[in-house]
Amino acid sequence: MTPNNKYSLIGLGLMGLALSTNALSQDTLAYCSEGSPEGFDPALYTSGTTFDASSRQIYNKLVEFERGTTNIAPALAESYSVSDDGLVYTFTLRPGVKFHTTEYFTPTRDLNATDVVFSFERQRLADNPYNQVSGGTWEYFNGMSMPDLIESIDAVDDMTVTFTLTRPEAPLIANLGMDFASIVSEEYAMALLEKGTPEMLNQQPIGTGPFKFVAYQKDAVIRYQAHEDYWAGKAAIDNLVFAITPDASVRYQKLKAGECHVMPYPNPADLQAMAADDDVTLMEQEGLNVGYLAYNTTVAPFDNVNVRKALNMAINKQAILDAVFQGSGKAAKNPIPPTIWSYNDATVDDPYDPEKAREMLAAEGVENLKMDIWAMPVQRPYNPNARRMAEVMQEDFAKVGVEVEIVSYEWGEYLKLSKELDRAGAVLLGWTGDNGDPDNFLAVLLGCDAVGGSNRAQWCHQPFEDLIQKAKVVSDQAERTQLYEQAQLVFKEQAPWATIAHSVVYKPLRNEVQDFKIDPFGGHIFYGVSLAN
Repeated sequence: MTPNNKYSLIGLGLMGLALSTNALSQDTLAYCSEGSPEGFDPALYTSGTTFDASSRQIYNKLVEFERGTTNIAPALAESYSVSDDGLVYTFTLRPGVKFHTTEYFTPTRDLNATDVVFSFERQRLADNPYNQVSGGTWEYFNGMSMPDLIESIDAVDDMTVTFTLTRPEAPLIANLGMDFASIVSEEYAMALLEKGTPEMLNQQPIGTGPFKFVAYQKDAVIRYQAHEDYWAGKAAIDNLVFAITPDASVRYQKLKAGECHVMPYPNPADLQAMAADDDVTLMEQEGLNVGYLAYNTTVAPFDNVNVRKALNMAINKQAILDAVFQGSGKAAKNPIPPTIWSYNDATVDDPYDPEKAREMLAAEGVENLKMDIWAMPVQRPYNPNARRMAEVMQEDFAKVGVEVEIVSYEWGEYLKLSKELDRAGAVLLGWTGDNGDPDNFLAVLLGCDAVGGSNRAQWCHQPFEDLIQKAKVVSDQAERTQLYEQAQLVFKEQAPWATIAHSVVYKPLRNEVQDFKIDPFGGHIFYGVSLAN
């Protein structure tokens, strides 16, 4: 459920807030966010925009990735062990971890094992009172086959939790470092349930993270304060402000004016000016991402692999790279980026061949096809301008006799409606890796358990499924690599997507920002960042 102002504006007079140079004190960092969060309970969503506003500031996980790396490290669990058969994981919790104290909730105890159990059981068990709250989609949890994987989660004592599995799962620890695995307060959740307002868990969050939620003015601003009792030490900045600014050009103007310190997703056309700007540092890093066009493989004629292959051959990727990425991307042929292990460089991409595409469509009896292409309303690292990309595809498809209508929705609605099983047409979307494991792309985006959720192609293909499921239970990385390489070939043969591009990630920030690190998973993490005097 998208937060609403009735509950989230907490006495700060935000309606009149102007983010100007004068409004930003030395202890306040302003981030020009590209969009509004869908909510503040990260387990319910898959959007990086939402994770930036929730899990990456407000919450912690049992384990987390070291900032700026793909290395896993202890967090709320100070240690863990795995049984010899790989079926039982035992986590020892960090003592003395404090939840946030806010105007709407005062905790009476520290973090304990019941919080961990609750955080996962609400996603796992249909009879949990929170299972259907705020929609109860649990896209990651379900898309990663967690309901079948987890036999039980048990609080052995206040500081010990065990996960008992039905089978070994090679990427489990990395998966538990992901945003959906954020630990929420069971005490707070039960207090809300008793008041009859459980949905407030998604609107007025309580976590253990470095920043606590203060207020949200929808589509305008989010305010946070440093958590004074944060277990890893108080943040260097006292206040964090998200200034929601969908237009990249406006974000850059605010950055130049000193109204924001950090901005995401610059226009490729602005990169040269940013690099020459004496007040701006332009960071860059090859992205762990992929952008794609997902057909609905359950709806005719997109249920026909030859039609999908023909449409792929009609797309001029170089024209897209020139018009949309302007030098900041390269063509994608696999559903995983070349920066991740097991990437299959032997995969042969679909050639650009509109004449052959037209012949293939005719051979399948497809004439006068009309289809929708969905274009995202926000910029993402894997797609800086979805509308322009859709326009290029519209022109390409017209050359093979396919008429395209470009459709779009508000970002939250776009993500919601594009999951529907009977969705019309094809959706422009993409993915930035969450944990550095190929499973995070191949299973989460293309596995059978993710149909109706993060699998926007609604594609369940058993030969592919068998390969990725086998790779989950194998511990040897070389063997897993072979399985994932085969899975990529099956994917390319079946073409549930048109793979479009992998992008370079650029991050402009003002020079006074100290020790900001580009997150390989696409997040924006402000703990550890400071502002120079």
